[in-house]
Amino acid sequence: MGDAAWAEELREIGGVGPRRSLAERAADTLREFILLGKLPPGVAVPERELADALGISRTPLKEALRILENEGLIVYGPTRRPRVADPSLEELAQNLAVLGALEALAGELACKNATDAEIAEAADLEERMRLADESTEPLQFFGWDMDFHKTIVRAARNAPLLESHRTYNARLWRARFISSKNRMARDRTLGQHMDILAALQARDGSACARQMRRHLEAAIANIAAAQENLATEKET
Repeated sequence: MGDAAWAEELREIGGVGPRRSLAERAADTLREFILLGKLPPGVAVPERELADALGISRTPLKEALRILENEGLIVYGPTRRPRVADPSLEELAQNLAVLGALEALAGELACKNATDAEIAEAADLEERMRLADESTEPLQFFGWDMDFHKTIVRAARNAPLLESHRTYNARLWRARFISSKNRMARDRTLGQHMDILAALQARDGSACARQMRRHLEAAIANIAAAQENLATEKET
């Protein structure tokens, strides 16, 4: 493991800077490596080597791993050794079904409670995604995608809904990233975002709820297709 490609790349980044806590910055870096597949699903996470590669001690690294555990990106086995999470398609589908219900409710409530500024913010994010060209980094596009959804959930003005959404969305970070970065799926995503935005702008709660649920239901098909493609690539 000492010569793993990801460890060498982490060293080249130059460690973790001081602007945020070491744990938060380390979590940011590791999250990106997990989302991009540089730390692939199911791989063991060697704490000593990670700490060395990041240029930090084991204590902030453990805190960073706890952050990622709460997001569902890191799991611990019976021996308490961390691994990158590798949830089954069935598990992802079950969590996406719950998230779809939460976002549908958020869309309905947002049509009643959103300010004009919040609707304009959602429109701005939709436009950024729609106008993004091939050079746009997948993580940048994904960030706009998630901000679009979070804007609508915040506009629902419902604290329990916001907290529940945060919990389930954290468990699905990697799955939603896989769905977001697929080029053909991205085109469908953009069309669905336009439908969601149109319903929000019209303050049509039932239509917005329907489009939000439809959007999350499509994500599981995108993820299944992406996993099949990855499996095929490994065989060739």
